[in-house]
Amino acid sequence: MVFWFFPANERAQVSIEMIIVLAAVVAIVLLLVTQLQKTAEKGSKVFAQKTDSIFRQVENI
Repeated sequence: MVFWFFPANERAQVSIEMIIVLAAVVAIVLLLVTQLQKTAEKGSKVFAQKTDSIFRQVENI
């Protein structure tokens, strides 16, 4: 065991702290992924509008 030199209650404290830190990191990652998905959706809509505009201009030539 890595924490063999800590008493049992200190090992539990370290584990609880690690769980809290891990939960915070997971929450931040989820927020970033959600934000990136929203940005990608907006980008794809703008891209689709621009390509439609370009194709309309090409058709008018």
